[in-house]
Formats: sequence, C-alpha cells, structure tokens
Amino acid sequence: MIKTDVIIIGAGPVGLFAIHQLGIKGLKAVVIDNLDKPGGQCIELYPDKPIYDIPAVPECTGKELTDRLLEQTKPFKTKFYLNERVEEVKSNEDNWSIKTSNNNEFIAPNIIIAGGVGSFEPRKLSLKDTDKFEGKSIFYSVKNKDDFKNKNISIFGGGDSALDWALELSKSSKITLIHRRKDFRGAQHTLEEIKKLEKQGKIIIKTPFQLNNVEGNEKIQSITIKDENGKSEKIKTDIILSFFGLVMKLGPIAEWGLNMDKKNISVNPNNFETNKKGIFAVGDICTYPGKLKLILSGFHEAALASVECFKRARPNEKFKFEFTTSSKTIKDRLGKK
Repeated sequence: MIKTDVIIIGAGPVGLFAIHQLGIKGLKAVVIDNLDKPGGQCIELYPDKPIYDIPAVPECTGKELTDRLLEQTKPFKTKFYLNERVEEVKSNEDNWSIKTSNNNEFIAPNIIIAGGVGSFEPRKLSLKDTDKFEGKSIFYSVKNKDDFKNKNISIFGGGDSALDWALELSKSSKITLIHRRKDFRGAQHTLEEIKKLEKQGKIIIKTPFQLNNVEGNEKIQSITIKDENGKSEKIKTDIILSFFGLVMKLGPIAEWGLNMDKKNISVNPNNFETNKKGIFAVGDICTYPGKLKLILSGFHEAALASVECFKRARPNEKFKFEFTTSSKTIKDRLGKK
C-alpha cells in the first residue's frame, strides 16, 4: 500500500500543475494515468499545434507546454504510474484507497481527478473474436519492446505510433506494416526511413488493406488482409500491433457515486470538491455554473483544490497563504536560494 497526501488521476496539464500547487504547500502526491506518457490531450491530440491562450505565453505547442509543466514539477520528485487505470475506489475512514489495473494500491485523504474529457483508451479491433487474443497476440501499445523480439509482427495504422514502432521493431523482428489507405499521415522523415527499409527487404508495406481474418488457437498463427477490390493475402503473424488511434471514455469514474452532469463531474466552485468529501475534480472533466473549458481555468481550479487538500491532509495545521516571490519556505521547497 502506497501512502501519500494526494492521489492525482490524470497527467494532463492541469494534473501536472496540481503537483506544483500541492508541492509548494508541502504536500506529497502520486499521479496515475492510463497513457504511457504525461501530457494528456496536449500530447495525444495536438503535440505540434500552437496554443495561444496560456497567460504570458503568446504561443506554444502542446508538447512545449507539457515539457514546461514537467520542469515545474521536478523539485517535488513526484512518482508517476503510467499505463495504469484506476479500477477501484473505496472509502477508508478519513482516507480513500485506490486499486489500479496493475494491482498497485494507494491510500490518501485526497483524490484529485484531472482526467480531462475522460480516459484515453485505444480504439480496438472490431473483428469478431479478436478479444480472446488481447494481451497474448494482439496489443495496442508497447510496454517492453524486448517482448517483441524475433517475431513476425503485423502493424496496423498510418500515424506516428505505427510508423515509429515499425521502425524500432524492425531492428529485431520481421515487420509487415498495413494501412487501410495508400497514404500515411505520420511524420515524413519517419516514412522516408521506412521506405528505405522496405527497399532493403526489412519491412513489408501493404496498402490499402484491412484486417479480414485471424487464425490461431491460444495465440495467432496467421492473418488474412483484404484490399478495397476484394483481393486477399495471408500473412504469417505472431503478433498484431494495432494503432487505430484513441477514444475517450469516462471509464470507472462513472461508477464512483459522484454527482454527474452528463459526462462531467459536478463540483463546488469554492474548492472544486465533489459530493464525496476528499474527492476533487479539476480541468475539463468538472462542471459548475460559468465553467470555461480552458487550460488556464483548470490551473485556477487546481490551485483552489490544493488548499482544501492541505486542510484534509494536515488537519492540525492552519493553512497560511504565502507568495512564491517572498516565502522562504516555498523557495526552499523549490530548491531556490
């Protein structure tokens, strides 16, 4: 059981800023996110697109904003639990206990839900009976690339994830890259590298094809793909890697007994607490009268929620508001002289 002051669910920009606001108040936090890297929507949806409404930052990309927020969290040495989803939340006296999909268990007096518009989950294959192969021969992400060595791998997708992993895994495995369209939408320089490997016979590219059938018992042995004219091909395959993008789902949060307004969590705008004491919601996932779905609004919400978190985590201490410009305590916590 991992004990902390605050469990933050969601590593998007608002979740990252919450780390800072909690840290300068002397509170420890852990962050849980079902994606494989911090950044949330900023990284998954618009890493290279400009953002124009961050105060004092006329223009930055989603990746640049994420990098700056991560830099801001460094003094607090916060532990991130990525590729994990919260599956269970239980009340435990004055605390909340959480269990994740990786069987990690946490306990804290506070939970901050900073889940954006919900959790990002991979868009799964729609072919019948493929679910029995998931986690054995069908994967939607790569956690440990050593597990994919010396295999016949069929990679589906036309974006950056498909291209990047085709390039990387071709170093140790036989790769067939399959896309339903003729043109790929991933980075041009990556595609050029893949084309070079195709000429060398290290990667096979099949376009425009879609998955039509999967053969195997416990594990996949081969697949059949079919093009738009009905032409089919059989390919020896040990592993399918599918990168058809992400879908956003509220996930288990919908079952926690929180007051909901459609797909958003209703909060008290004074401290962004939900109807459950000690559970807060900030960022795009929360709603209240006058709510604006802006990153800067989420920063404001995280700051106010952190004050209430302090009161619950330190019930015998009086909260004292301090300015970062003049507080020696805060400067010490930030490692500043």
